[in-house]
Amino acid sequence: MPVQSLPVRDASIQFRLLQQYLLLLKKYPILTKSVTSGILSALGNLLSQVLEARKKSKNGALVKEIDTAGAARYAIYGLFITGPVSHYFYQLMEVWMPTTDPYCIIKRLLLDRLFFAPGFLLLFYFVMNILEAKGWGDFEKKMKASYWTALKMNWKVWTPFQFININFVPVQFRVLFANMIALFWYAYLATVRK
Repeated sequence: MPVQSLPVRDASIQFRLLQQYLLLLKKYPILTKSVTSGILSALGNLLSQVLEARKKSKNGALVKEIDTAGAARYAIYGLFITGPVSHYFYQLMEVWMPTTDPYCIIKRLLLDRLFFAPGFLLLFYFVMNILEAKGWGDFEKKMKASYWTALKMNWKVWTPFQFININFVPVQFRVLFANMIALFWYAYLATVRK
């Protein structure tokens, strides 16, 4: 029995969304990755707020409303920082450490974990401090209070995911893969920075 392909309009909504995403990714790679990063970063912050509200309500504490400004800050960070910076980092990694290098797997992981992760986390703290309209003293205080803890957690949580991402995920999908993990990572960061 011959198999017929379905026209796109008859395909499922998930398939059409995926097809549209792939088209946008090919046509506008940085913009697509940036918008995706912004949306998923905001969702990570909202997830953090919902989890914190549930925890407080179980303990009988007063639950605050959703902080839309907090979600907006994370969206801005994802849109203007995470998306573009990650795009260029993964592209440069391909040039600096091509798969023809016999040690590329180790070199890529070390570059990501020992240089990119600490710098990117520092950038996160700095930009969030600016977006929260806080001063240098607040920045130093948050850095002293939680940067090292967050970096150690980053190394624990992200290392296996980044090993897979930078060595096995096609370069055009690395930002998306990292954003899916970051959805939960930003939920953690939103909690630890308080």
